[in-house]
Amino acid sequence: MAMQAHEIEEMIKAALPDAVVQITDLAGDGDHYAATVVSTAFKGKTRVQQHQIVYAALKGHMGGALHALALTTSAPA
Repeated sequence: MAMQAHEIEEMIKAALPDAVVQITDLAGDGDHYAATVVSTAFKGKTRVQQHQIVYAALKGHMGGALHALALTTSAPA
């Protein structure tokens, strides 16, 4: 079963309450999304570490209900 954009956003915000999250459905199928996440939790972290934080927030849905996620992460300026 595909995930809705608001579900992805809610999961990320539950793990990163200060996050500014923008989700875009890339294919209109609920399986392929792009996400931009900005959070203070990313400060001093490598891009890989930032992505790992977001994947952890998705609690195992990557590769299952969520097939593909193009991720852009950063700390606020």
